[in-house]
Amino acid sequence: MNKTKKSKESPIQTVEMEIAIANLFGIRKNIIVPNISWGFGMHECDVFLIKKSGVAVEIEIKRSKSDLLADFKKGHNHKDRQNRITEFYYAFPENLYESCKDLVPENAGIIVCYRYVDYKKENRVSATIKRQPKRIKGARKLTLEEQLRVAKLGTMRIWSLKQKIIKNVNKI
Repeated sequence: MNKTKKSKESPIQTVEMEIAIANLFGIRKNIIVPNISWGFGMHECDVFLIKKSGVAVEIEIKRSKSDLLADFKKGHNHKDRQNRITEFYYAFPENLYESCKDLVPENAGIIVCYRYVDYKKENRVSATIKRQPKRIKGARKLTLEEQLRVAKLGTMRIWSLKQKIIKNVNKI
């Protein structure tokens, strides 16, 4: 994709960040599920990714510095009691990078999302990795059963989104 002039339009929304992150990691080669909050026996994950190798990655999305600071007060600290998370990232808009990069724990990776206007003059959001995470010690690959459970949660999300689309179309 040819990325040209940066856009300074509206703030980047969470759903735009989710899509940019999914595109960054590759939706055709990884299982990527947004908003896992039940059905997998762990804390809420903004984006849960299973790599082809069977290892899990968690990405926590933050839209503001105060949102990032509030995350550090959560009791779970993004630790999985079953050691299924191999890598952990924080993702936030590019304009927060300088004020937030030193707040992010050194073991966590950093992804920034930015809005730009492409060569077709279409407004887009993209993501890039600014800092690689350190592999979490003791983390294990997911079993095939666990991978299928996450994939099932992802497909369940499709049907609820389709229902929302129908509802919105019917309003128009």
